[in-house]
Amino acid sequence: MAVLRAASEDEAFKQAIVDIGARIADSLRAGGKALFAGNGGSAGDAQHIAGEFVSRLNFDRAPLAGLALTTDTSVLTAIGNDYGYADVFSRQIAGLGRPGDVFVAITTSGNSENILKAVHVARANGIAVIGLTGRQGGKLASACDICLHVPSDSTPLIQQVHIVAAHLICGLVENAMFAEEASRYQDSYT
Repeated sequence: MAVLRAASEDEAFKQAIVDIGARIADSLRAGGKALFAGNGGSAGDAQHIAGEFVSRLNFDRAPLAGLALTTDTSVLTAIGNDYGYADVFSRQIAGLGRPGDVFVAITTSGNSENILKAVHVARANGIAVIGLTGRQGGKLASACDICLHVPSDSTPLIQQVHIVAAHLICGLVENAMFAEEASRYQDSYT
């Protein structure tokens, strides 16, 4: 609870959430997509967030272009076998990403080699990079357009706050992209 409270009181943390939501909404409006990747629990978060984009979070609306790079076992195992685990996301970014897209890189340490390689490829291809990480941010922090730092060094606590922040970001994107539907949804709870 203390980490969530610290995050909610941190002005830079709150501004990063707003900025991330705006950056993703701008990309989607321009025909781009949001690509998500992480390892372990962060892979689960990538899938969860992509699901909120393609399906829905708060209200019925058109699907949004969100893709988890953690889910295609044939692609992951082929790349892992042929090139190595460090390339499982970077090759997908190179093949699926387009200028104007947004890559959301999720790593609690900020030092996951496969995420850092994917960030490098994303940046080289005109893809904005959003980082979700822990307090220090590791090598990822300086490689992002926007980096959301959870004020903790504990992996489980960082992951808990990541999914709370992801829901807030998705809600901001929904509200930006579907203002009329968002208004009806909010009116039903007042």
